[in-house]
Amino acid sequence: MNKHVDTSRLSGWEQPEPTTDFISKHLDEIDTWRSVREQVAEIAIANSWNKAEVTRRSGMKEGTFSQWFSGTYLGRLDNMNRQMRQWVDAVFEAAAMPAIPTSPAFVKTRISNEITKTLQWAQMTADLVMITVGAGFGKTATCRHYRATHPHVFHATISPHTKTVHGMLVELAAELQIHENNPAKLTRAIGARLERIGGGSLLIIDEAQNLVDDAINQLRHFSDINQCGIALVGNEEVYSRFAAQRNGKSYAQLKRRIGKHLKRQKPYAEDIAAYIAAWGVSDPECVRLLTGIGLKGGALGQIDKTMKLASMIALSEDRSVTVKDVQDAWRNRDVEDLG
Repeated sequence: MNKHVDTSRLSGWEQPEPTTDFISKHLDEIDTWRSVREQVAEIAIANSWNKAEVTRRSGMKEGTFSQWFSGTYLGRLDNMNRQMRQWVDAVFEAAAMPAIPTSPAFVKTRISNEITKTLQWAQMTADLVMITVGAGFGKTATCRHYRATHPHVFHATISPHTKTVHGMLVELAAELQIHENNPAKLTRAIGARLERIGGGSLLIIDEAQNLVDDAINQLRHFSDINQCGIALVGNEEVYSRFAAQRNGKSYAQLKRRIGKHLKRQKPYAEDIAAYIAAWGVSDPECVRLLTGIGLKGGALGQIDKTMKLASMIALSEDRSVTVKDVQDAWRNRDVEDLG
């Protein structure tokens, strides 16, 4: 019985004979061209990629690639062969690398529970809260998990490029799926969307320390006028503005409106232990070493990055992670001494 061959995957990747002009112009490069073309076709067929996808991935212009592949290209063939050879080599190199281990699924920790309760408070009471915890504690992962598991929750991340009032409003419009090109109407449209939800909406502003003062004041306006919860999530800088002696009515209003402030600058030992366990690590020496790494700046994030690299080292040799793998991974990352 003949084995069935899915010919649909071969469509478009037949390799025609080159034209006479192509052969006469590129005699020295023909063999290289045939070899590289065959490998390109094999890669494309194996991955079910069409020619548009190959040109996108390889960086060659679609029209040029079509001529190169069909054997009609009359330009500098050596340059085209070199470009496609480099792409082929990169694809094979990537395929030979061990798969990058994925981080554990959302881990319920003591700090994530505290963050969740603070977000719930903001949503239920239409209040403004601040969450300032150290880097690598899992605050963003917790906010994403909360958004995914609770209705009427929106999560926007502020960057230095969206820190102004207008930049923030554009970012919020994208998260709220608002299509309003008139800047004068944008604030009202966002407020109406938050208010229209009913039953308690929550707007989580991640990396809030990037916001300028006027942008934070605009968020207070949404909370006051549209009766929605606002959570400012970031590092200590965002709260230090209000803790310091600052003059001005707007700061007094902002400080008065903060219903709750969750502050934690050092990780809980139980959270570090839970995250190490989530990675499946039980060897006492590995646990001790990872615990020390988790107590450094970056906390759980440091453990995550180190375990990904250590796992790749172990996977390449088809074995479990050892203390030496963790040590080598940490040193290879070259971010801080182990001592």
